Amino acid sequence: MRERWARLLALASLPVVLVLALGFGWQQLQRGQSLASATDPELWRRLYPVHVASYMQGREHDIDTEHDRLAENPFRARAWAGLAFELEYNAPRAHYYAQIDQRNSLRTQERNQPAGCIHCHAAEAPALVAELGWDTLNAMSFNDIKTRVHHGSSCADCHQPGNMALTITRPALRNALQSQGIDPDNAAPEQMREYVCAQCHVEYFFSGDGNELVFPSENGLTLDNIEGFYDALGFSDWTHAQTGADLVKMQHPNYELHSQGPHAAAEVTCVDCHMPRVPFQGTQITDHWIRSPLQQVQQACMNCHRGEAERLAQRTLRIQQHTDDLLAADRVRTQRADGCLDRRPG
Repeated sequence: MRERWARLLALASLPVVLVLALGFGWQQLQRGQSLASATDPELWRRLYPVHVASYMQGREHDIDTEHDRLAENPFRARAWAGLAFELEYNAPRAHYYAQIDQRNSLRTQERNQPAGCIHCHAAEAPALVAELGWDTLNAMSFNDIKTRVHHGSSCADCHQPGNMALTITRPALRNALQSQGIDPDNAAPEQMREYVCAQCHVEYFFSGDGNELVFPSENGLTLDNIEGFYDALGFSDWTHAQTGADLVKMQHPNYELHSQGPHAAAEVTCVDCHMPRVPFQGTQITDHWIRSPLQQVQQACMNCHRGEAERLAQRTLRIQQHTDDLLAADRVRTQRADGCLDRRPG
């Protein structure tokens, strides 16, 4: 008898459980849809408190960090004579500061810069593209649009609000992939773990009088491919103020360089190293601080590499120092050839 009543009670409870589950799912869907246009990461905290807290670590860590790379190497200002970068070049801070640092930069305060820069520096960019149109927005200046952008790289730049699936929100990458014969809407999850980063961490230029934001990857991702693309266009970013030479300033071709390296060959993505799985607030999440793997070698590197984490870190630092030394030696040779340094022995 008891077993029979238990079965009847279970059957009677089933519709209630189903209604509650459907109600919860509908509520989550509504909340997700309400975030579709939310550019402030704080608005995402209600649904994803741990991930937003992880993201905000970058804001807290970098709040007083502004590393002046021109002061670190004054030759850079001379190399960029006539370009806005001669005014200021600071090391990038956390994604939270992408719009803050753009707005406060001498490059935008003292020089007229294209509005296309907001495609990577402002979470409001997709909404402004939808409102104004791709061509119209690109043709504007940063001064025309700066009062309408307030947040740096945010959650909706990479995630669909309803299910948090990775997504491409920047037209420039979509255009670049299609020019290579790649359908961005049918990308595998592993590819998306690179594409969301490739929306911004790439080489780019502003094309024509309309300043359309373009990624020069139609011919491929190697340096020779990109140089050939520019040569065919006869493109240059600026004319050097001291030498009169027409030059190209490579921006931040992280995606291109990664694609040519051993990690890409081993199918290791940007996320694997810069956003590894980490313990945080009592759970395991993908780290949304988004920083150098050297800041957490154990989590970022040792899933693949053998040996001791400290030894691997020191090896990496030695390689980086060797590269810096080669660049410094080349810079000295250039300065001597130009008569900028004393030629006395020693």
